Amino acid sequence: MNHTVASEDVAASPEFRHLDSIDGIRVDLRYASANNFVGRDLYAPYDCAWLHVQAAEALERVVSWLKEHHPDLTPLVLDALRPQRVQQQLWDALEGTGLRLYLADPARGSIHSYGMALDITLLDAAGRELDMGTGFDDMTELSHPALEEGFLLAGKLSDEQVANRRLLREAMLQAGFLGIRTEWWHFDCGDRELVRSTFRRVI
Repeated sequence: MNHTVASEDVAASPEFRHLDSIDGIRVDLRYASANNFVGRDLYAPYDCAWLHVQAAEALERVVSWLKEHHPDLTPLVLDALRPQRVQQQLWDALEGTGLRLYLADPARGSIHSYGMALDITLLDAAGRELDMGTGFDDMTELSHPALEEGFLLAGKLSDEQVANRRLLREAMLQAGFLGIRTEWWHFDCGDRELVRSTFRRVI
């Protein structure tokens, strides 16, 4: 089996679903614009609004759960499929900064490059992003779910901000996603080692 698939061939592959096919979400891919830490569009000319079919089904479970429990909220997808070549560009951009802990080493492969990870937040009924205490890709400890309790006690995160993060995690975890310790917005669909060993990487 070929363990990679070219970005150009994703649209023709039954392994992937376009985000347009998922009802009840909004999409703002930050790496397809200049609104990211590199400051330029990293995805053109490729359409990266894709997920592996398994992750797409899990995202649909997120939508269903929110409709039942928090019908005023809408998932906003900030990043989905991220080809290997883009992961390498992000990795290179952080060389010498001490911030590479926020990225998967391209040599191992980001779960985003398999279409099995999401960067995501929630919008309120007016279409505003919920206050999570930091923005997307804020590379500081304030973004770390593992450190939230300490920041809450220290007054650096508010009760509302932590509650919003917990709500996002609840919505994602009940659908089969797994959070990570360093980014409140990032979720893997299932076990990352299993993904790396059994899924095809988009290059």
